[in-house]
Amino acid sequence: MKRSFKQNMIKSGAIVSNGIITNNPVFRLVLGTCPVLAVTTSAVNGLGMGLAATFVLLCSNMLVSALRRVIPDKVRIPAYVLIIATFVTVVQMVLRKFIPSLYDSLGIYLPLIVVNCIILARAEAFASTNPVLDSALDGIGMGLGFTAALMLIGIIREFFGSGSFFFGELAGIKMGWQFSALSDFSMSIFILPAGGFLVFGLLMAAVNALTDYAQKKKDKATQMRKSEIKAKNEIKSEEVAL
Repeated sequence: MKRSFKQNMIKSGAIVSNGIITNNPVFRLVLGTCPVLAVTTSAVNGLGMGLAATFVLLCSNMLVSALRRVIPDKVRIPAYVLIIATFVTVVQMVLRKFIPSLYDSLGIYLPLIVVNCIILARAEAFASTNPVLDSALDGIGMGLGFTAALMLIGIIREFFGSGSFFFGELAGIKMGWQFSALSDFSMSIFILPAGGFLVFGLLMAAVNALTDYAQKKKDKATQMRKSEIKAKNEIKSEEVAL
């Protein structure tokens, strides 16, 4: 029982970490680029968009997984879009009622979550073939990875472009700092589309380089362990022969 529980925990952790690090939807899979570049002029907007997408990912993954044996293959994509659109509508209504400032900031990119490649891809590639719990974990992992990427890009663009850090208001709570000393040195290009492409490209290159380095190091360690095991087995075989 303990072993089974431990294995389940390891599997759950691997599913979540896959979306955050290994296959980050923004830096590794390069999905959802349009909202990434459009809403990350500030970290608060990035956080808001990320949390909205995470909610839709979680709910749609769970519902698609629950209905995976009911939805006919011929209409599965329209069915997925309908499910996603339902949860996006819920998010829109909630934000418009309780956080109108964020609703206005996200603008057209909020309803466009319906056609976000990340959400539709996870519904098709994962939720449609896996149980509900695993699909929920996948939605959380991909959502957190998407949110982290948006926040990181937003922090850099906001700091260099506006001279502030996480400055804004979310759900009536004022956040962050405005550095008046940096206002004279701010570079407005960072809050323009060109600056978004620049930051996105540099971060993607850095994340891919670090991830590939870590993977090569892991593969090297695995190969060394295999070599050690092989050498031990050969020694044992020689001892038995003697």
